[in-house]
Amino acid sequence: MSGAQPLVDYYRYCPGEEQIKLSNAICRGRRHAHYPKCPGCQFNDDENRTPSPSSPQSRAKSVAIIESLFRPHDILGIHPFPLSDDAAWRIGHACGQYLHGRLRGFDRANPSTRSLVVGRDNRPHSEELEKSLIAGIQSTGIDVVRIGVVDTPQLYFAVVHFGGCGGIQVTGGRHSADYNGFKICAAKAFPIASETGLYSIRDMAVRVPPHRTGVDALLTSLDLTGRYRDFILRSVPSAPALPRPLKIVVDVGGGVGGHWFDETLGHLQGVTTVKLNEPRDGATAAPNAYSGSVTPELRKAVKELHADFGLRFDGDADRCEVVDERGLPVPPDLLAALIARRFIEREPGACVVFDHRFSSAAVEEIQRAGGVLARERVGHVFIKKTMTDRQAVFGADLSGRHFFRDASFCENALLGAACVINLLIESGRKLSELIRPLAKYRTSGEVRVPCDDPEQTMRTIAAAHQEAEIEYLDGVTVRYPDWWFNLRSPEANGELNLTIEARTKKLVDERLGELQQQIAPQA
Repeated sequence: MSGAQPLVDYYRYCPGEEQIKLSNAICRGRRHAHYPKCPGCQFNDDENRTPSPSSPQSRAKSVAIIESLFRPHDILGIHPFPLSDDAAWRIGHACGQYLHGRLRGFDRANPSTRSLVVGRDNRPHSEELEKSLIAGIQSTGIDVVRIGVVDTPQLYFAVVHFGGCGGIQVTGGRHSADYNGFKICAAKAFPIASETGLYSIRDMAVRVPPHRTGVDALLTSLDLTGRYRDFILRSVPSAPALPRPLKIVVDVGGGVGGHWFDETLGHLQGVTTVKLNEPRDGATAAPNAYSGSVTPELRKAVKELHADFGLRFDGDADRCEVVDERGLPVPPDLLAALIARRFIEREPGACVVFDHRFSSAAVEEIQRAGGVLARERVGHVFIKKTMTDRQAVFGADLSGRHFFRDASFCENALLGAACVINLLIESGRKLSELIRPLAKYRTSGEVRVPCDDPEQTMRTIAAAHQEAEIEYLDGVTVRYPDWWFNLRSPEANGELNLTIEARTKKLVDERLGELQQQIAPQA
């Protein structure tokens, strides 16, 4: 009888269970028992002996197509190519394996964690992609709870509510209607991104083509409207009737935000809502691209209708922009500072997490209110993680996202809108009057500048400003007493994002011209 296999040979593992090393004997036994994870696995020796009908070139092309869909924080592509039904099945299969595989101890053994929540936005192809995604998930033996056409924050709410191993929203987010994709979270709505498992899902998806696994899993459809409405309305102290009437213009942008505003905050007595760009047939709409700036149509409507404020949602309603009663855009960082002050007044010394590009005025407002400020890199995953680690009560970024501890540290545009309602009701003042004292600095906004070598350029510019305060939290930030700037490299190659703030517009314009000349490639 042969001896035990040496420990060094325990290098195999089942997809999604990389932490549990297997011997080749156990691997072989699972294959012979038709274990559901075996088909397509890199360690499937039986399968690997069989010549593949496809050529190496064809397989390499398929891998490249799937890999191209994965971005640092989500999955995105044009439908039907490169984001096809085949890709959706692969991603569903990989998510089912990975999200349940990352659970530990009691959570892994708990039957309630053997389910994934799936929602979708209202793009024409979201339902088709959802079907393929669900088939891929079920092929791993993981049950699916389908919650229908929802805003992305409602998916996070559902994952926490049901206690499953995670959730997937089929959505193209802020992008135009020809795009679609997937936003993924783990148990307790923990965000899945490149640093927290997204690339592990990618590596599984490229290896396993659609196939029959012989595994059964349940599919349950649920409507969370009532529970989600109650959750949102709890954030408005005066609900269901407001002390004074409010008129709000909502630019739906062709997405799901208008419907869910009606289903939640639209139930407040005293709120009159006027909607723009509402989908004509809810399940097959075409969201407009969201640039992070309000539309002239919204500004005009707010002024002509004498509304108290206006909102513009992106396609899946996880972020929004706000205009005041004059139709003028409200800077997201200044609005977030007002909201944060309200939380700090209720919980003195509370921590607030902000996008590091926020205005000095927002920082000063939080510090004056007695809050603890934590600055973080650009990206919702980073803000959520820091909020969780610090148990922060509130967070925000410059793209119009508002994050709440009460929402499991996730972003929620409807809760952000509720906060604006609360500010107006509790202060009895106009939104412009609340913002005006904070508007004491001038900013360039984030400007994209072409650049041949972003990393080297940032090093060169930092070296030229050694007399200033320099930090490297996200790219390079250089601070002088009367102005500061940040340079960071976005996802796209060949450019840098530049943000400048100063006490006067003249100084902003001067520094912007100087830095653009240093960054832009020479002719």
